[in-house]
Amino acid sequence: MSSNNSSSKVVTVDEQALKQADKQAVYEDGFPVVDETLEFEAAVEQAVQAKVDANHPDGIVDTSGDRIHGATLEQEERIRAREDELERISAQAEIGTQEGRAKRTRTIAADQNKARRLEFQKRAASVDPMADPERADPRTELTQEQLVAVNKQSMRLAKQLDGWSRAAISRRLSEAVVGGQDLTSAVVNVFEELQTAPGHVIPIGKLEEVSRKEVSIEGRVETLWDPSHSSIAQVGLIADDSGQTRVTIWKS
Repeated sequence: MSSNNSSSKVVTVDEQALKQADKQAVYEDGFPVVDETLEFEAAVEQAVQAKVDANHPDGIVDTSGDRIHGATLEQEERIRAREDELERISAQAEIGTQEGRAKRTRTIAADQNKARRLEFQKRAASVDPMADPERADPRTELTQEQLVAVNKQSMRLAKQLDGWSRAAISRRLSEAVVGGQDLTSAVVNVFEELQTAPGHVIPIGKLEEVSRKEVSIEGRVETLWDPSHSSIAQVGLIADDSGQTRVTIWKS
C-alpha cells in the first residue's frame, strides 16, 4: 500500500525577485555588504555639559507658560516657584521704595517750608524786631514782677479768646511790654489783635475793623428775606453778642 503526500506553495514572480535581490545585496561577489551609514553620538564631555545646562535654571529658556525644554516636571515646578518668588520680592521692594520715597519727599517739603518760614521771619524782623526767629523769648527780659502780671493777664485773656493758648498770649504780651507799652495798653492791643487774627472766628461787631477779604464768623440767623435774584439761594441777617450783619448765600 502506498500513498503520495505532496504539498505545494505558490510563489509569485515578484517575491522571487525580491528574495533574489536581498541575496545578491548580502552576498555580492561572495562578500557580505556592510552598511556604512554613520551614527553620531555625543562625547562624554558633551553629554555631561548638556545635563548641567538642562538642570541649571539660568540656562533654561522660559517658553511663557509652555513646558520648559530639557527639564523634568519636578525641575519645572521648582523653577516656576523660584520665578514667582523673585517676582513677589521684586514687587515688595518696589512698593517699599515708593513708600520710602514718599516719606523722604514729605521730609524734604517740611524742611523747605521751615526754611521759607525762617526766611520770612527774618525779613519781617526788619520791620518788627520781635519777629526775629533768632531772638530769645521776650519773657526772659521781663522783671519778676512784670512776668507775674503778664501771666495773670494771659490766663484772663485765654478764657475770652478761643483758639489761643495761655503761653501764646503770654509771649505776645511780653513782646508788647518789652517794646515799651505799659501792661494795660498791651492787654487791650493784644486782645484786639488776636481777636481778629486770621484763622479764627471774628466777632461780627469787629468785621469793619478787618481788612481781609475772607473771614470766619459764627452767629444766629435773625431774619430771612425772599431772594431778589434767581442766583441767590438765601439772604438775611446773622447776629452774635457783638452785632449783626447781612449775609447773602449764592447758588453754586
